[in-house]
Amino acid sequence: MTVIRRLSPPWIRWCAIALLGGTLAACSQKPPAADWALNAESASDRATQAYLRADQRVQALEWDKARAEVRRTASPQLLARLALMRCAVEHASLQWNECGEYQLLAIDADPQEQAYARYLQAQPLSAQQIALLPETQQPVARALANGEGAALAAVKAVPAPLSRLLAASVVLRAQGPSPALLVAAVDTAAAQGWRRPLLAWLLLAASQARQAGDMENAQRLERRVRVLEGQAPSAPASDLAAAGR
Repeated sequence: MTVIRRLSPPWIRWCAIALLGGTLAACSQKPPAADWALNAESASDRATQAYLRADQRVQALEWDKARAEVRRTASPQLLARLALMRCAVEHASLQWNECGEYQLLAIDADPQEQAYARYLQAQPLSAQQIALLPETQQPVARALANGEGAALAAVKAVPAPLSRLLAASVVLRAQGPSPALLVAAVDTAAAQGWRRPLLAWLLLAASQARQAGDMENAQRLERRVRVLEGQAPSAPASDLAAAGR
């Protein structure tokens, strides 16, 4: 399974170079994918996995490879799509940014990408824009207007782990943290062994627990951070600041 399918199944179909909403069945009826498409898919997959395990050097090299392959098409639309995919992976790890690489290409982006970019920033979407989102994210976008409980249920219903983390990030940005949302995100990242998002979500959960006065839970979460960082679970709490850097 490729990272593209994990992030959002219709996101970038290199096999058909389709818009959002394409299907694997449709791909099977298309001619074989071009070399650049296969190479770009493989590189973006490796880049995403390297990013999730916090391997900065490898993820940078692989994103460069993916970008170089897409440039062979001279298509700013496809380059915008790739940039937005990278931004989405970062947002799933709570590295919130304005998707600067995508913004440089936004003028040529298709409506699907424009809607997706607004979604990543937790901006209001019309019903028409929500319909342009990947299928896995549409219920989450609709639930944002229906309160915390509806949004949490929508997040938990997202089947793919990386898509679920992304959905949790959008809900967090739109509605703020809730204990149940943080637990869902931490459990998702931990089950996959994804160090970078797990560390980000654990640190946030620990901070929120301390603010709420739940010291027992905060200390438990901080012990998990120390284990993730390779420290003794009883290390000083002050070490946690360095862990987040």
